Formats: sequence, structure tokens, C-alpha cells
Amino acid sequence: MARRSEIGAAVIGSGFIGTVHVEALRRIGVHVTGVLGSTADRSTESAAALDVPRGYASLDDLLGDPAVRVVHVTSPNQLHHRQAKAILAAGRHVVCEKPLTMTSAESADLLAAATASGLVAAVNFNLRFYPLNQHVSALVRGGGVGDVRLVTGRYFQDWLLFDTDWNWRLEKAEGGALRAVGDIGSHWLDLTTFLTGLRVEALLAELTTFIPVRRKPAGSVLTFSTERAADTIPVEIDTEDVALILLRFEGGARGSVAVSQLSPGRKNSLAYEIDGSTSALGWDSETPEQLWIGHRDAPNEILIRNPALMNAAGRAAARLPGGHVEGFADTFAAAFSAVYDDVLIGRPSAAPPYATFADGHEEMRIGDAVLESARTGRWVEVDRRPAGAGTAARAEAVPTR
Repeated sequence: MARRSEIGAAVIGSGFIGTVHVEALRRIGVHVTGVLGSTADRSTESAAALDVPRGYASLDDLLGDPAVRVVHVTSPNQLHHRQAKAILAAGRHVVCEKPLTMTSAESADLLAAATASGLVAAVNFNLRFYPLNQHVSALVRGGGVGDVRLVTGRYFQDWLLFDTDWNWRLEKAEGGALRAVGDIGSHWLDLTTFLTGLRVEALLAELTTFIPVRRKPAGSVLTFSTERAADTIPVEIDTEDVALILLRFEGGARGSVAVSQLSPGRKNSLAYEIDGSTSALGWDSETPEQLWIGHRDAPNEILIRNPALMNAAGRAAARLPGGHVEGFADTFAAAFSAVYDDVLIGRPSAAPPYATFADGHEEMRIGDAVLESARTGRWVEVDRRPAGAGTAARAEAVPTR
């Protein structure tokens, strides 16, 4: 069997996340052939800054490189569908950032293309790969908390708190109709589905834009930049700053999540609590080495990430011994390790641990339901009819039983 060092991977996008992809690929021994930026000059500059062999002039140039077997897509959301489809058509495996596409029609199209190709097609829901989350998934699915009854939590950030904060994700044409939900809420929804094995059946959503006009810099701004532009242009905002969502899961479990990109002091706080019939589990991405375990008739516990104390799934995801912190960047290496195990055999495994295009399409269908519920003020069922049978979410009077 080939080794990872014999696999060539190219990365589309040279911003914050693109750079994380490059560094994670190097960590797991994959050869990074080059990067593709927004322009040929940007590609050249980024290739030099990242010390990779090539800065590709275009996607055609990238796909014309015979050394490339896998392409990582970290470009703005509006480009995902076109680029991922071209990559699959060229016979290359693909890893795409979330959200997978701008619409569920596009994600259905990509899922069909990926299925027909037989290639590895992954979506980078990397938060699954914190070791404690791998531990929790195996524990919950194995009945370790009893029957899951309630799943609650949040995903809060503050990087868009001020009206002078700007990023391409703010504009619907580039980021999609959902901003906070699509960008970070999708991580929470994918993660809790992964942890519990339960999909969302129906939801009730409220979306709010607290900053209706923002000051867009005259020049470009990188994600999470703290720079304030001197010259700005007022722009009306039609994507949400905050979302509140009530959830109904398969099997009768209930849930809720709050999503915000303007919560002061919260830099990157994805938190969940899973309440079962025998015990509960809680975790926060800002303290990722700690898992809270709640009991009724015994002292509550804090499990500190330690391969010696976790189950087999948690141990497999851990790269370091207990007391040696593993964080955000480590999840990319762990996720890509799982993806490239399948790349080495040339096809997806029967039950991939990483998120696939099917999971990415699922999040787009949930997004449809969020938009429809926010528009109608009603509970909406997530539409899972086959592609072509109608993709609009169904707004119905869902009983509260």
C-alpha cells in the first residue's frame, strides 16, 4: 500500500483556514504540492509564505498537475459547488470546508457526483475529532448515559461584535443566506448528531440581525483580523448575527441551540450538554481538555483528556499523553488522518468517521428548515425526500407532545 508521503494534495484558499489545512497536512506526512489563491499573484505570494512548491494560476492549472491526488477547498462558500464538482470530474478526492455549498440543490448535486465517482468526498467538520468528543460519541451510542432526552448548547463568538468588523461571510452573495448558522451553527448541529447518532427531525428558529448596517473596509480584510480600516463604505446586512433554534431529534429527544457571532468575550465557544436517563455529559471547545459528567446520586465528575482513562475511540483520536494539551489545530490533523486512510485505499470506507458530502447535504437541508421556520414563525420538518422530489422544507403545525 502507498504511504501518505506519496500522496500529493493541493489547497484552494490561502487565508486563515487554508493555512491551517496546509500545516495539518504536513503534520500527517502528506506532500502539499501547492496552493491556489484568489489571484495568480496571491497564489505565488502564499506559496512562498507557506514554503510550498507551487502557486497555481487557476483551478485548471491545479487540476493539470499530475502530482495532485486530493484537493482541499477552503475558498468562499459561493465557489464550493463549482470547484468541488470540477475536482471530482477530474478524478481527484476532495475535502471541502463547510458549509458544503450555498444551497441544498447544489449540495444534492455534489452528493450525486461524489457517489457516482466513488472518490473520497469529505466535509471538514473537524470538531468531531477532539479526543473527548470521540470518547463521548462511543459512550453515548453505547448507552453510557441511558436514553438521550435533551441536547442543549451554544456556539458563541465575538469577532463580529462591532459595526466596523467585516468579513466576506457577511454578504449573502458570497456566504449564503445563513451566516451564523451556516458558518458555526452547522458545526454544533453536525457534532451533536455525531455524538448522539440522532438526526434533527423538526425545528423552530428565530434569526436576528442586531447590526443592520456595517462599515465595509474599502480594501480587503482577513478573517479574525483586528485591524480597523480608515476608509469604509456603509453596507446593509441581511444575514443573521444571532439564531435561536428549538430542536426535535429522532427517537423523541428534544434540544435547543443558540448561535451568536457577537457575544463579548466568547472567542470560540461551542458548548453542549447531553442529558440522558442515567447521566449527563457537557463540553466546551474553549476548555477542550475537560468533560463534565453529571450524576443524580453520586458526585459529579470532570474527566481530563487522558488516553489511559478514555474509551478506545477517545484513545485512537488522542495524539499526546494526558497533561499535554491538544487543541483546535490538532483536530484537523486527526480528521485528515481519517480521510487519508480512505484516500490510501482509493475509496470511502463503509462507515467513515469523518463527515462526508452526505453529512454536508444534511446540514444544508437543516439550513433550509431554519430559513423556512424563521420566515413563517412555525415548526418545520427537515425535508429528506430524494433529490428531485422537491427540496423545500415543509412548514407544518408540528405537535408539541
